[in-house]
Amino acid sequence: MDQILNKVGSYWFSRRANKEIDSAGDDLNSLSNSIGEGTKWLVNKLKGKMQKPLTELLKEYDLPVGIFPRDATNYEFNEETGKLIVYIPQVCEVGYRDSSVLRFFTTVTGYLEKGKLVDVEGIKTKVLIWAKVTAISSEGPKVHFTAGMKKTRSREAYEVSRDGVIVDKF
Repeated sequence: MDQILNKVGSYWFSRRANKEIDSAGDDLNSLSNSIGEGTKWLVNKLKGKMQKPLTELLKEYDLPVGIFPRDATNYEFNEETGKLIVYIPQVCEVGYRDSSVLRFFTTVTGYLEKGKLVDVEGIKTKVLIWAKVTAISSEGPKVHFTAGMKKTRSREAYEVSRDGVIVDKF
């Protein structure tokens, strides 16, 4: 008799739990439809959707995987608009194999398209003085950084993720 009651209780409990979980999923779906695009990534995380690593996203869009510091792993990407927001723990500089240096703010934004990142905010490069990078594009073995003028560099220098060196200001 106890075994029968245990099975009935387990069955009832599991059905009740499934209903609650389904209800929570429906609540999350309705929440994601009513909030802005900027917070949908959080809802997707709560719903269990896995986000691909930033390096895979950059590969998919034909950009070098090492253009961001190694610890820049958190990001938001809206596939419909192409808006990319990359979060970096601290303001830092990264030196590359071709002796170029990029300085990153804690938030880098831009619009990701095949082979380029445009309308960039949050990156500077050293060209006699620190100049704001407004676009990054990739063509075969070359990477082009637009910072007032277009500067072409070897793509190979940006294919390896590097650690950033913390700096005081952006």
